[in-house]
Amino acid sequence: MLRCLLTAAAVILATSSGSAHDAWLQVNTNVVRVGDAVTIDLMLGNHGNNHRDFKLAGKTNPAAGPLEVVAPDGKRYDLKDRLTDTGYTPKEGFWSTRFVGEQAGLYLVSRLSDQVVSYAPKRSVQSAKTCFVISRSLDQVPPDNPGFDKPLGHPLELVPVANPVTPMGPGQAIRVRLLFKGQPLSAETVSFIPRGEELTEEFDPRYERQTDAEGRASFTPKEGDYYLVAAHREAPESGQGYDATKYSATLCIYVPHLCPCCGE
Repeated sequence: MLRCLLTAAAVILATSSGSAHDAWLQVNTNVVRVGDAVTIDLMLGNHGNNHRDFKLAGKTNPAAGPLEVVAPDGKRYDLKDRLTDTGYTPKEGFWSTRFVGEQAGLYLVSRLSDQVVSYAPKRSVQSAKTCFVISRSLDQVPPDNPGFDKPLGHPLELVPVANPVTPMGPGQAIRVRLLFKGQPLSAETVSFIPRGEELTEEFDPRYERQTDAEGRASFTPKEGDYYLVAAHREAPESGQGYDATKYSATLCIYVPHLCPCCGE
């Protein structure tokens, strides 16, 4: 009897925690010089649950979908074959790689995964994005770096409305638009999670906003840190092996203490 209860509890725990897992992409810096390297990490956390934070919770499967860098000229670079496993066990650590760009401008890192999860009859569709800028000089970083507001066509996608890299710093609003299958999604919760903070249960007015009629939401950071923007939507879409579809979208933004353009 005790064994049955423990087994049932383990199944419930695995299902509740697993269904809340979100992937995100993170870079070690938001601006580098031409020819320098940017470190890109692919991580998995529990941002879909009631204690959303930056804590790792397992390790995502890199084969579940494309992982690429989109250069300023639109050229795409596949990163999956460059990934290094940082963990000792299959569920420990995260994936990491380095990217060197030779063209100045804004680079968009993107990952889209689509799979039926093993712990429940659900389809999980995850969008993860982040940005960085390559500049010819770190002393004079140009503020105009276009390309950040171009949707990639992910089913659920967070698209920056304002440049998330230049200019960026404390007091500079993070503004995004939430799209579902290409259309603005209104009255949905968007979380702006600072690294080191733990959001309260239900709606946390400190770090969460509701999208307006155009799918827009904004948050103004008071200090430099990593901020994970996250949104979720579940739909009664069924298919072979699943009876519902859970969508998630993340956008990780590095907010420096000093703006790279103006130094303020």
